[in-house]
Amino acid sequence: MDPACERAWLAGLPPAAGAAVMAAGILSVGLHLIGHESLSLAALAVAALLWLVLARDFAARLTGDRGRFRAEADTPAALTAVAATTVLGTRLSMLGWQAAAAAALALAAALWPGLSYAVVAHWHWHWHRRMPGAAFLVCVATQGLALLAAVLAAADRQTWLARAALAAFCLGLLLYGVALVRFDFREVCRGAGDHWVAGGALALTALAGSKLLESPVWTGWTHTALRTVTLVALGLSLVWYVVLLAAELGRPRPRYDIRRWATVFPLGMTATACLSAAAPTGVTWLRRLGEPLLWIAVAAWLLTCVAFAVEHLRSRRAPRRPPGASARRG
Repeated sequence: MDPACERAWLAGLPPAAGAAVMAAGILSVGLHLIGHESLSLAALAVAALLWLVLARDFAARLTGDRGRFRAEADTPAALTAVAATTVLGTRLSMLGWQAAAAAALALAAALWPGLSYAVVAHWHWHWHRRMPGAAFLVCVATQGLALLAAVLAAADRQTWLARAALAAFCLGLLLYGVALVRFDFREVCRGAGDHWVAGGALALTALAGSKLLESPVWTGWTHTALRTVTLVALGLSLVWYVVLLAAELGRPRPRYDIRRWATVFPLGMTATACLSAAAPTGVTWLRRLGEPLLWIAVAAWLLTCVAFAVEHLRSRRAPRRPPGASARRG
């Protein structure tokens, strides 16, 4: 594949590719929480590089291919742009780069209303259709805003930002219910990878809740309610984890699909939520559970990388047959 075809291939990546940034980003957060800083920074570098590539592509479509942008903007996968930015911003905040994290929050908050409205409006016009697991990205994007806002609020002691984080957190819970009603539960046994977001969205809810619990703003019954919701969301995400894993073992789907990055992200998110929630909720054994789950997520990320590389190499060889297919496949 020549450089022109390589660029065309990159430009042809669907919005679902944003899940690869989310996966690397949350692994970076989890590895930081267990003290593997070098690995965490390596994962952050991967996430940042992928984010820059996809952001460039996003901007190119917005300014130069408005037809394609409009066609993709009302799909749930478009919300990976918001979620990926918030996950990356969260890790940047943990490094002490608060200005960069605040810029990420501002960008994600600017993208969120338009993309969320387009997705929900599309659902309204196609109310009879059941949705794949990507539907839960409306919750993931919203809870991503809650997470990053809560982390920044704690770092900068901004009460108004903590309150905004709580508002996004509550809205995210509502949107999870809306997505759950639309979800096609048959995807559990036949989904191509994004069905794992059904559990990952709850894990992100728990992670955002754990960061809200660390704020001194919430006391009394508000703190108690937050702790309860955080633990319930985490418990349900673990139930989803077991159900989805059993379905994968029962009906293996080994073929690579770009939506497999949306499997890695929930695996890493569940582990990270356990690690983060252990201290603020007082359930210390969650940390012992989170560490092995994180290494499972790392293994899944490596396996998906290998599968992607094999698929990409296969696609580079395939255009030679038949002649003339190179331009079409590139």
